[in-house]
Amino acid sequence: MKALVVGWFSFEKMGATAGDLLVRDSVCEWLRRTNYSYDVALAKPFIGGVNWQSVDPAGYSHVIFVCGPFGNGWPISDFLSRFAGRKLIGVNLTMLDSLETWNPFELLIERDSSRTSRPDMAFLSRQCKVPVVGVVLIHPQPEYRDRDLHESANDAIHRLVASREMSPVRIDTRLDRNSTELRTPAEVESLIARMDVVLTTRLHGMVLALKNDVPAVVIDPVAGGAKIRKQADALGWSPVFIADQLNDDEMQKAFEDCLSAEARRKACECRQRAQRILAPVADQFIAGLAGEIVRA
Repeated sequence: MKALVVGWFSFEKMGATAGDLLVRDSVCEWLRRTNYSYDVALAKPFIGGVNWQSVDPAGYSHVIFVCGPFGNGWPISDFLSRFAGRKLIGVNLTMLDSLETWNPFELLIERDSSRTSRPDMAFLSRQCKVPVVGVVLIHPQPEYRDRDLHESANDAIHRLVASREMSPVRIDTRLDRNSTELRTPAEVESLIARMDVVLTTRLHGMVLALKNDVPAVVIDPVAGGAKIRKQADALGWSPVFIADQLNDDEMQKAFEDCLSAEARRKACECRQRAQRILAPVADQFIAGLAGEIVRA
């Protein structure tokens, strides 16, 4: 006996969600627990698995439809027709039609229907947590003329994000017009402070990360380095790359290092160093301002 696991992840452009895949994984775990052989039907952009439209229905004793809304109409009607005669099981479904008028399942453990409601089965899933990573990117800097390599620098950040599993959070520090609906410095800084790591091509991406003890992988987007490199030197922060000297392998290693407790400790040291250096600045400003007033 063999099962076919199907869901909205098995149909192209049908809006499969993270919750759908989490419940799918739970069902697959239950099948493995009982030593039940199974295939998973997947459609683009998901890879692997089988195509439910091309497999031989006779190869399966059970077909399990997992998660989401389920109603009597296209494309469900085509799916049911193809697997007629197989034992059909529904798991974590929202049944759009009354069960009194339509229920194609031999076993239905629904999320909600005309007879019951229960918690979504994503609560049962177990997933390792991945790093939450702030991505803070620079816009064109025409003041640097042909030294401006912001596109190359930002592309390197995108490659790093694509190289491993993480939860990237786009953070725009620009407030005259903001692409991420942030409006105030407090909103920007509060978001950065909650990141595990920040990837940035902006000076204040680095500064606000370190100010909040968040390690940062930093690229100075100006050929030869400019204000970001100088700021990093002043702070004593080392995971800084120059846009015309990039190495993806070294950046990936820097990212791994930034996930460590040691990196967070070093970020804290940078914050403390900056605050010590800047401690006299307010008094210097006030004294200088007072001197100007007296001279006036």
